[in-house]
Amino acid sequence: MILVVGVVIGFVAFVSRKGGPQSTDDLSPQMKAVTQLCQPTNYKETCTKVLSSANSADPKELIRTGILAISDSLTKSMNLSQGLVGNAGSEPRTKLALEDCKILLKNASDELQDTLDKMSDSNLKSIAEHADDFRIWLSSIISYQELCVDGFQHDNNIKSTVQRSTDYGGELTDNVLTILGAISNILQDFNLQLNLPTIHSRRLLGDDGYPTWLSAANRKLLAVGNADLAPNAVVALDGSGQFKSINAAINSYPMSNTGRYIIYVKAGIYNEAVMVPKTHSNILMYGDGPEKTIVTGKKSFTSGINTWKLLPLQYNKGLFFALPFTVVEAPGFTCKNMGFENTAGPNGHQAVAIRVNSDMSVFHNCRFDGYQDTLLYQAGRQFYRDCVISGTVDFLFGYGAAVIQNSTIIVRKPNHGQVNTVTADGKKEKGQTLDLLSTTPDGWLPWAGDLYLDTLYYAEYANTGPGANTANRIKWTTLHFLTSNEAQQFTVGTFLPGADQWIRSTGVPFLLGFR
Repeated sequence: MILVVGVVIGFVAFVSRKGGPQSTDDLSPQMKAVTQLCQPTNYKETCTKVLSSANSADPKELIRTGILAISDSLTKSMNLSQGLVGNAGSEPRTKLALEDCKILLKNASDELQDTLDKMSDSNLKSIAEHADDFRIWLSSIISYQELCVDGFQHDNNIKSTVQRSTDYGGELTDNVLTILGAISNILQDFNLQLNLPTIHSRRLLGDDGYPTWLSAANRKLLAVGNADLAPNAVVALDGSGQFKSINAAINSYPMSNTGRYIIYVKAGIYNEAVMVPKTHSNILMYGDGPEKTIVTGKKSFTSGINTWKLLPLQYNKGLFFALPFTVVEAPGFTCKNMGFENTAGPNGHQAVAIRVNSDMSVFHNCRFDGYQDTLLYQAGRQFYRDCVISGTVDFLFGYGAAVIQNSTIIVRKPNHGQVNTVTADGKKEKGQTLDLLSTTPDGWLPWAGDLYLDTLYYAEYANTGPGANTANRIKWTTLHFLTSNEAQQFTVGTFLPGADQWIRSTGVPFLLGFR
């Protein structure tokens, strides 16, 4: 017996003539399918209403209907932002935030269309096998929506209006995320035995240890160290390379490129905001060391820049740049031996050094220095190895699935009245991925009252050092002290789907588990 609660009265009835609950066997094939898919979701009323609009009992078509509803919601939110621009009055930051929302929601819409295209090219078995990939891509939609709302911290009236619009899109996205997360069990309810392999048994690599999709030339390229890499472009401030700026080298990326595009950035302090656009996939950028090759900037919230910002000030070869900080959007980005910093200082408040929404990105032996909001891991799967990250307030924050391994995290001295917080994870919906870390005796603190307290997940495992004593940890929410088996789910091999393929292909050392 499957019961669905919270359904609008009159929309669909699950009551038999005798007044008792009705078996799903008495439902139409379509409504039975809808009930089975919506059963694990967090917003069942929304799920049932949306999926019932499809004239189909095919699970793939029902999931596609759920994604199309997200797309429709994004369009409405974009139209709302456009309409509010004229009502923003003379408040410049509100106008900037509304312009940001238009771009963010357009990015979300574009990524959603990419997901729909990939789903259209996949059969049900393929969708189920790659459900983790689809969940990662869909989680980025929520990240764009939340960054849109975050821009209105100074204007509660506009913020509440935009929040109401994006909240519904968040519900829709969370439902599809939850369905995909439970897809194996759901398909069993449909009596579909697809013999799906587990993550650990999938054959992602060839006999030579490289991903099967890599060409022989690429496999040879990845087998050598940085010193032996032959760069496609060389950047040097003294003119000894082909380019004097990193952006110029990135703009040299050929749109017909199908393999790795390698950029070598010689030692120097590059006072520019680097932009790696989504169209420039599989760039490998390396420098002479994180304290020798440094990308720097000092724009911040107090200088009039929102935490997320893309300023269309200069147009060159189809690319917008002139950003306040480094932005990486292209999938498959790898960076080695470079530093990224924001020198606005503690008085700058929000001052991002780098924003990354590059799926399957890797940073090895890199340094990220700032104060508040140093590293924004916006979306996608991200892996940081042998890195140094410094900051004060919320300096590791975002919505992506990021693992930081064998790295040094430095808590700097904040301004008077500021409180150091190492992480500020943006998980809004229960279907999204998680992030964890703690430093102080209390361990954790809420961001804004009870905001997101019903969706957060705080956990610790095997901490050592002066702050490792858990006796004085917070009592206002459930805090999980993990066993080794429980902590295993947050290691690279399980937390970052497909990591043994895309991280191994970079040549960066990593651990899938605890060893």
